[in-house]
Amino acid sequence: MPTISVENYLKAIYHLQADDPESRVKTKALAKQMEISLPSVTNMLKSLAGEGLVEYQPYKGARLTEQGNRAALKVIRNHRLIEVFLVQTLDYSWDEVHAEAERLEHAISDMLAERIDKFLAHPRFDPHGDPIPTADGEIYRHDAIPLSNAKPQMRVRIERVLDQQPEVLRYLEMIGLTPSVTIEILNVLSFDGQMFIKIDGTEATVSESLASRLLVTQL
Repeated sequence: MPTISVENYLKAIYHLQADDPESRVKTKALAKQMEISLPSVTNMLKSLAGEGLVEYQPYKGARLTEQGNRAALKVIRNHRLIEVFLVQTLDYSWDEVHAEAERLEHAISDMLAERIDKFLAHPRFDPHGDPIPTADGEIYRHDAIPLSNAKPQMRVRIERVLDQQPEVLRYLEMIGLTPSVTIEILNVLSFDGQMFIKIDGTEATVSESLASRLLVTQL
């Protein structure tokens, strides 16, 4: 059974190469993501390669093997199931669950994960719109674009929030930008990308930076 440290590395690599599973994650990018020194990351990548969990080449980076990908998806599945469970059964808010799930994702057994999944009626997404991998490692992928790419007069639905910072989530909830909500793009400032939008008849503004962290589908 992988250690917590190993699982955290595999999960971080998975997220960094999510847009292109065949790409290699640079050691520097991984060190920045995990806030760990470069030498420590290099040593761990060599160890993970020895266990068959990653393919690693010095100066070129690492990518998950099939075995490593399965292990990463298992942890991600646990994390997202826990988030749904906390929101739906223990009345957590969506800005509180990420930190709790980070601690619990390594502790639950496969049996407990399956029972949570069944109890929740097999949810496909967590509270932030992140897809929940199945026990077989299948994962649904949105055909979505960043809100920052949307154009005036478009109507879009929020599918996923990529930022897990509690203060960001609280702000999004305050203005009504949560998964499944439909919004209309009123205008976009050409010089800084600020967006003017309408949510349930109420107008709001969103910075280009924040809009880039929201994934939407056009209606």
